[in-house]
Amino acid sequence: MEKPSKTKGRLEAEISEAIIKFEREYMGRGPEETRTFIIEDMIVVRLRGVLTPAEKSLARIDPNAHGRMLIKQVRIELLEKARPLLERIIHDVTGQTLRSLHTDISTATGERVIIFTLDGCPKLQKD
Repeated sequence: MEKPSKTKGRLEAEISEAIIKFEREYMGRGPEETRTFIIEDMIVVRLRGVLTPAEKSLARIDPNAHGRMLIKQVRIELLEKARPLLERIIHDVTGQTLRSLHTDISTATGERVIIFTLDGCPKLQKD
């Protein structure tokens, strides 16, 4: 039996909640703010305030940008290692299979974006 569809706003909220939980449990600390946007077969998650105090310090004091690159590399690697968990989260909430995952983090603002592309568009109720 097919699950009843949810509104776009409800799905976006559920994805945000699941990503916050993932960040807390897997990454060790949650973001200050999370927003999710579903655009056809794509999900964009924007997380604000994700840098740890040590990462903020490293990003500020390194004049050669080596520290900033290390932060980005570590964060990307951690997310890639967690891809099976993220695939399950997205599938459980949307009913769709994850096609690809893209991410970047700003060491200047502490904002991270995660973009998920899906095999299809989530089934949505009218708002």
